[in-house]
Amino acid sequence: MRTDVLGVGFDDLTMDEAVGRAAVLLESGTPAYIVTPNPEIVWLCRDDPELKEIVGRAALVLPDGIGVVYGAKILGRPLKGKIAGIDFAEKLLERMAGTGKSVYLLGAKPGVASMAAKKLQNKYPGLVVAGTADGYFKDDGPVIEKINASKPDLLLVCLGAPKQERWMAANATRLNVRLMAGLGGALDVFAGTAERAPESWQRLHLEWLHRLKKEPWRWRRMIKLPLFIFAVAGQRLKGN
Repeated sequence: MRTDVLGVGFDDLTMDEAVGRAAVLLESGTPAYIVTPNPEIVWLCRDDPELKEIVGRAALVLPDGIGVVYGAKILGRPLKGKIAGIDFAEKLLERMAGTGKSVYLLGAKPGVASMAAKKLQNKYPGLVVAGTADGYFKDDGPVIEKINASKPDLLLVCLGAPKQERWMAANATRLNVRLMAGLGGALDVFAGTAERAPESWQRLHLEWLHRLKKEPWRWRRMIKLPLFIFAVAGQRLKGN
């Protein structure tokens, strides 16, 4: 049973457990996708039943945001911890490097995915990158044909949320892949065109503040975090 936070159910797993579940899905013959909602996505799901249903259909729903973890704790339903999508992906790719399974990188600006592929292969010797494609496409058909021709085991869909979640759900039956994962801006970080917060900020769970410092225009999106916490507190007071 998943842990409900404002109507979105999260899998209560450690990082190692999540990677282990993903490894099992990679062996399965049933197409599946993984989502990593943060408080902003949970907030969007409150007003978008279709998105909420898409998130709920995911094989794994991982809490990518300390706000989700705090929210679950406030509700008396503590999760084992935050599972940042980018950290989850790295650990899964590291595991795949020793098994011969392949990954396809989809998203970001032209050239970024190929840069990410090279750096990931240098970091994880043995990792098979089946192919790459940028996220600047209007017609899904040619992209899907290209992905299917490369026959990857894992497809990282980095189109930004909630576009990537909708894309995975809409194309799951058209894609010849075993597993997909929506990972936002992960390819930019893998490629080195964007930087994560320093580890000291990560340990303090202040990555969101570091990002706001770097990109102050994001304040309109960040305002959803306190709104999220207030809504969780309200739900707790109502006894739900």
